[in-house]
Amino acid sequence: MTDTQAVEAALDNEPPGDLCIRTLAMPADTNANGDIFGGWLLSQMDVGGGVFASKVAKSRTVTVAIEAMNFRKPVFVGDLVSVHANLVRIGRTSITVHLEAWVLRRREVQSILVTDGNFTYVSIDDDGRPQIIKQDGAS
Repeated sequence: MTDTQAVEAALDNEPPGDLCIRTLAMPADTNANGDIFGGWLLSQMDVGGGVFASKVAKSRTVTVAIEAMNFRKPVFVGDLVSVHANLVRIGRTSITVHLEAWVLRRREVQSILVTDGNFTYVSIDDDGRPQIIKQDGAS
């Protein structure tokens, strides 16, 4: 199997949930030890979760809580990082999303779960105030 075929096979076998963002971990994202900052990964997850939440709410959303974060494995320079979202719950003005960060390492054919957690977003209006989320089928 060529490198290209291996990457295509791994990408065809996507982790569960909606793919929200995919990016490459770069040297600029490292700490003094050469490891990818946990904060960088957390921000990628928040961006992806915000995209998902805004799509569900059909409005702007803001992050109000991050809970149950599990940093399971390190992320290395050159890893292809994918963030996947699963809806946990929709409240009156808020959306809770379970986010998973997966990496595809060089010369690997299986994605690896590196981090997951629950993020809560609130739907806001043009003035930045919380607004009710209109669910499909609701008036």
